[in-house]
Amino acid sequence: MSILDEIVQHKREQLAARKTAVPRRDLVARSAMLAPPRDFERALTPRRGRARLIAEVKRASPSRGVLKGDLDPVALADSYARHGADAISVLTDTKYFRGSLDDLAAVRAAVDVPLLRKDFVFDEYQLWEARAAGADAVLLIVAILAPAELAELAAAAKGLGLAALVECHTAAELDMALAVGARVIGINNRDLATFETRIDTTLALLPQIPPGPIVVSESGFFTDADVRRVIDAGAHAVLVGEGLVKAADVAAKIRELSLA
Repeated sequence: MSILDEIVQHKREQLAARKTAVPRRDLVARSAMLAPPRDFERALTPRRGRARLIAEVKRASPSRGVLKGDLDPVALADSYARHGADAISVLTDTKYFRGSLDDLAAVRAAVDVPLLRKDFVFDEYQLWEARAAGADAVLLIVAILAPAELAELAAAAKGLGLAALVECHTAAELDMALAVGARVIGINNRDLATFETRIDTTLALLPQIPPGPIVVSESGFFTDADVRRVIDAGAHAVLVGEGLVKAADVAAKIRELSLA
């Protein structure tokens, strides 16, 4: 069993308990009290010669272990927002990434930029969780979804006012993302089966994406040279976790990775 299979199995086992603890009707009621979602897609509108930046709040990962044990999600997100991040991604998986929906809700209360719920989403209930916690967008990972499931979740997210970052890693997964009309396509440079990272993944898939979608290259960015490779090849934005979480000077690293 791959790490990805293990994670998804664990999430499926958790889901029934979560649905019992917090019924969907409660999430719907909470969501109705919130302001409309912020425009995640507009925040990533391409800039010539520059990179849009999704800065990630990330304590740990299965491949890298704990990145920063004393990480304060709100303080870090506030720093991201103040120093120019275009959007913020918040990990909400607890077992493997040490995140939570409480982290997402706390960040929402502190910043005004669009927020992405980063998790392994396969059920509409999880979209309501994201909306109720203040997310403006959700990650949909093609590798864990059948074509019909992807189409249903993309439509359901749109119905809730949530943008979808539809993530692929292979040409076949990219075809699925395009088939559902994804407006924001993520290319994950990390192979979710092995958790190895290669920026060349983005470079290989970019020529297969027609004009129209916003393309986000995800994972593996530590320097402006890394970012420049994918932006020059046609990507519009990058999603960065470890490179920012472990940066000694977050403001300077944001400027560098945005190609400012």
